[in-house]
Amino acid sequence: MTKLRIAGIGLTAAAALTLTACGSSDTASSGNSGSSMAPSSMAAPSSSMASGSGDGVTTNADVFGPACSQLPQGSAPGSLDSMGPMPVASAASTNPLLTKLVAAVKATNLVDTLNSQPGITVFAPADPAFAALGDAKFKELAGKPDQLAPILQYHVVGKRYDAKGLAAAGTLNSLNASGGPLKIEGSGENMTVNGAKILCGNIPTKNATVFVIDKVLTPGTNKN
Repeated sequence: MTKLRIAGIGLTAAAALTLTACGSSDTASSGNSGSSMAPSSMAAPSSSMASGSGDGVTTNADVFGPACSQLPQGSAPGSLDSMGPMPVASAASTNPLLTKLVAAVKATNLVDTLNSQPGITVFAPADPAFAALGDAKFKELAGKPDQLAPILQYHVVGKRYDAKGLAAAGTLNSLNASGGPLKIEGSGENMTVNGAKILCGNIPTKNATVFVIDKVLTPGTNKN
C-alpha cells in the first residue's frame, strides 16, 4: 500500500502535465451518520453562505458552485446525502464529477490511506480537467504510481478547511511538501486555488471537505 508522504517527491510542471490514471483497487466503504437535506437544497447558495462551522466541517447547506447541480439528488449514490457519511475516497467513487480522479487514486493504491485520514481538505479535479490532458497522457502514468502519487498529494491538505477558512488562510501547504504552496485567492464563488476555479465547494464527507476544481494542480508552480 502506497502511503501518503509528508515529504513528497518534487515534480516539474512537465511531469505534472502527464498526469494519468486508471486502476483496479476496490474502493473502501464506510459510513456513520451524516448531514441530510431535502433535494431542493441542492441549488448552489450564494457566496455569503459559503462558510461552515469554523473547524472545516460543513453541511449540505454550505455547498456552493455552478457544478453542484450536476450531483444526484435525494439519497441516490453521489448525492450530498449519500456522500456525507462516507470517508472521502469512498464518497468520491460515487461522485459523477470525479470518475477520473477516482481512477487515479486507485492506480496509486491511496483509497484506504485517504479514507483513514482524521481530517483533510481535498481539491478534486473534475473529469474535464483530466480530459484536457488527453487520453494518452491520462493513461501514461497508470503504471507509474511513484510519479502519480506526489501529484495527487499536492491536491490534499492535512487539515480540514471550509471555504471561509481557506480564504482566511491564503496560503496552504499540501501533503506534497516539495511541491510548493497552494495559493488561495478570492472567496465564495470567486475563490481560486493556484488559479483553478471552484466548481463545487464545501462538499462534506466523513473525514474531509471537498472542493471540486476545474484544473489539475501542478506541483512546483508556486515555489518562490
